[in-house]
Amino acid sequence: MKTTDTLTIGELAARAGMATSALRYYEQRGLLPSVRSSGGHRLYARSALRRVAFVRAAQAVGLTLEEIQAALAGLPASRTPTAADWERLSRQWQPMLDARIAAMQRLRDQLASCIGCGCLSLKRCRLYNPEDTAAVRGTGPRYLLGDRSADVVAEAAARKPR
Repeated sequence: MKTTDTLTIGELAARAGMATSALRYYEQRGLLPSVRSSGGHRLYARSALRRVAFVRAAQAVGLTLEEIQAALAGLPASRTPTAADWERLSRQWQPMLDARIAAMQRLRDQLASCIGCGCLSLKRCRLYNPEDTAAVRGTGPRYLLGDRSADVVAEAAARKPR
């Protein structure tokens, strides 16, 4: 068994249980640093295993690669996250994750009535967005994200010139 301080991309992929293409993508996105051998091959520090584990764990809880990259950029000297880093970052992510969980619960609770009612009518559907009035509140399915149609209508009425 090899005992050097570096791993080739193939060795890292095998140890991490990932495709080499995913590791190259992580590297391209600035999530995983490497150095090049004299022959131009990628070499990774052994600590890259922990960094890959950090990225995959963060993805598993629903973070985007952009959010993960921002977290990693905040570490001193681009070092590998420690258990204390994970604890601190996970506390910072909790409000965002709580909001996502709440949105998913609203979606779950409204999905059956939306699809299950069978009306397929834009005039009767309680999630209908006439004239895209909810667009001022942002992108996405505004009513499924928790916006109330009464609030959207009131805001639209307030914006109309008199």
